[in-house]
Amino acid sequence: MNADQDGTDGGVELREGELPPVAPEQLAAVLVAKDRPPRPSAFSVSATFGWRAMLKIKHVPEQLFDVTLFPIMMTLMFTYLFGGALAGSTTEYLQFLLPGIMVMSVVMTTMYTGVAVNTDIEKGVFDRFRTLPIWRPAPMVGYLLGDAVRYVLASAVILVVGLIMGFRPAGGVLGVLAGVALLVAFSFAFSWIWTMFGLMLRSEKSVMGVSMMVLFPMTFLSNILVEPETMPGWLQVFVDINPVAHLVAAVRDLMAGTWNGPEITWTLIAGAILIAVFGTLTMRLYNRK
Repeated sequence: MNADQDGTDGGVELREGELPPVAPEQLAAVLVAKDRPPRPSAFSVSATFGWRAMLKIKHVPEQLFDVTLFPIMMTLMFTYLFGGALAGSTTEYLQFLLPGIMVMSVVMTTMYTGVAVNTDIEKGVFDRFRTLPIWRPAPMVGYLLGDAVRYVLASAVILVVGLIMGFRPAGGVLGVLAGVALLVAFSFAFSWIWTMFGLMLRSEKSVMGVSMMVLFPMTFLSNILVEPETMPGWLQVFVDINPVAHLVAAVRDLMAGTWNGPEITWTLIAGAILIAVFGTLTMRLYNRK
């Protein structure tokens, strides 16, 4: 009588419904694949996390209120509130104001990157991300890529509203596209500040509070609403070193059809410094948290 007939396998008795033991060599051959799939590239992983950020918007479309209703409200309010007093005409003031309002609206929405990071940390999602065999900065870069779409959407909303109100950019389509591209590139770099705070602070309310303390002076104490020449001397000093003011000047000139090389260069250098400093700090916090 063989092993199948007497319920044994090599002298080992098997109970009813129990499978015979498997040799270690056989188990290894099943579990260990001969050809491992290639490791995903940094770009593909970052794009995947960026798509994850976009899916959040798809399931919670209310997140787009800050890049749709808020820019419209800011454009209408400042144009009709200050236009007659500062420029004598709302249409004339709109030519000066709209590029600045576009920068203000987009830069102020960068703080939501830090809020999203902090929320995922509280939910424990980042613990899973750190166990994956992927490029370590990919989750952070993915957040920023997803938010870049929000920045483009906010810029488009403001442009449409401005065109309806009478804004006519002398730089044409190319000037507008160049201005929006520079704005999105700087906002991508600026968002690294908030990823750092998102990792550092304990709650999303703390992230929003700190970000507003930084954003309000940088946006309102600039050349967005008025020319710096009308300000006190000590305030002009702050405006001269404010990176948002240089960004506004560069975007405003591009849309007006002027290539302002010094302002564009200053903005790009500032963005590179932001990425180098706060990107490094963010990754150190991410690896230690």
